[in-house]
Amino acid sequence: QVQLVESGGGLVQPGGSLTLSCTVAGDTRCISAMEWHRQPPGEEREVVASITSGGIIHYSFAVKGQFNVSRDNAKNTVYLQMSSLKPGDTAVYYCGADAQDCGKYYWGQGTQVTVSS
Repeated sequence: QVQLVESGGGLVQPGGSLTLSCTVAGDTRCISAMEWHRQPPGEEREVVASITSGGIIHYSFAVKGQFNVSRDNAKNTVYLQMSSLKPGDTAVYYCGADAQDCGKYYWGQGTQVTVSS
């Protein structure tokens, strides 16, 4: 079993920055990639960034150049650094662990990010 614990959300002014963290606990052997998703109010969840166990990184078009994903293997933690935030970035942000080798996908509890003046 895998548990994902997120932190770092909150209220930030437009143009500000915020860093989200996702710490992974449990059996991580099957995890091939970590992903960050977001779900704006009234909209569907979308993936915004991913990082594979080999360090390959992808960003959605919406956040490329604005968000940065990284990982600290020693801490079993993945980060999402968000900058130049705008109201359209307001969403609940979720981290996800792709454990397809074990036929599973794990979700964090989500953390609210609100961009508002």
